[in-house]
Order: sequence, then structure tokens, then C-alpha cells
Amino acid sequence: MDLTPYVDDLKQRLVTAAAANGDDARRLAETLTEPLDAAVRLVLLDALSSAAGEISAELAPGSVDLRLRGGEPEFVVTAPPATTGAQPGSGPPPGATVPPETDAEGGTTRTTLRLPDHLKSQVEAAAARIGVSVNTWLVRAVASALEQPGPTRPQQWGSSRVTGWVR
Repeated sequence: MDLTPYVDDLKQRLVTAAAANGDDARRLAETLTEPLDAAVRLVLLDALSSAAGEISAELAPGSVDLRLRGGEPEFVVTAPPATTGAQPGSGPPPGATVPPETDAEGGTTRTTLRLPDHLKSQVEAAAARIGVSVNTWLVRAVASALEQPGPTRPQQWGSSRVTGWVR
């Protein structure tokens, strides 16, 4: 996606707006818009990245990632994995429904997750194997884990584990 037409359009609009205040203001606007090129591109990339995140939340377990290739943004769309013949570890089990990564109001929440280095590298490798971002992989893993019924865990106190029946 070429950002140049959008950056040029913004520059032209600033110059046009400044021209209403005379030639000196127009020349000043022309002078100031050139250094703004990089800043405008960064703001546009941030907006596109936020949009990709919102779209991914709606597409989960599919995703939309924004990547830079040759200095230009590129959208990469990953379709949800097929429910038949899915590879182990590539997503939710066949037939499982994975809720989108949004809360009841449709928003997302930023969470800091601290992983040991060896686990982080394993997560990165798993995400790369199926061609998704680490964030998308983690969202899928959490959603899949919450979908799977598991045994009720016994209550634990400190390092002791108490199980069994009481009469």
C-alpha cells in the first residue's frame, strides 16, 4: 500500500488552508510540510496497525497483520484454520468455536504477559509455523484453552495438595 498519495494530499490541504492567510503563510506551510512527511507516515502506520488489530479481533481465529515491506505497509490476511485435517498445535481443535478477542462491548484490552525466554521462543516458533503473529497465536491458545472442558482442580494451600473424600 503506497502512502505517498495520502501524505501528498495532506500536504496540499495544509498549503491550501495556509494560502487563505496570504503568500507568506502559504510559503511557510510549504516549508513546514516537507519535514512532516516522516511523522505523517508514522501516524498513518499507527492508524493502519490499530485498524488491523480491530479487524483481527472480529475475524478471530483468523487475523489481519500489518507488515512493512520495502518501507511500505502491507496487509497479510490469515484465514481461520480449516476444521478438518488441522495440524496439532495449529489452532483450536476441530469443531471448537473460538470467540473473538473482544469483550462484551466489542473492545480489546492490552495485557502484559511475562514469559520465560525459552517459552517465548517456542511461542514465536509456533506462530511462525502457521504464519500468524505472536499476539494472534496467544489469543487463539487462550481461547482454545478456555473452550476445552477440564477436570475441576482441587483446592491448594501453599505447596500442599489435598485431594480425596471426607465423611
